Amino acid sequence: MASADPRLRQLKIKTGVLKRCAKEKIMYQKEGEQIAEKIEKMKADNKDEYDIKKQMEVLAESKMMIPDCTKRIEAAYSDLEQLIEECKTDFAETEELQAAAKQLSEVTV
Repeated sequence: MASADPRLRQLKIKTGVLKRCAKEKIMYQKEGEQIAEKIEKMKADNKDEYDIKKQMEVLAESKMMIPDCTKRIEAAYSDLEQLIEECKTDFAETEELQAAAKQLSEVTV
């Protein structure tokens, strides 16, 4: 009967949002590092300045996404934290609450 409670569904959704946002931030950070390495290699190989400039624009776009991801992580983190507080007495033993708490502990804000 507890699975019919909409709060459990919200726990699942908000846990997923936080997880996805954290993954996106990591992806953009890795992408930025890869592009920076590519730019250095292009400079070392004396590649065309236009191509290097275009890669620098791609790098800038990637770096711009990181603060946006951070904001979304902070919002998702506080939403999930608040929902866990509301639900912990009613759903302490549920899989959803445990997964949500685990996700909170894995993400740094």
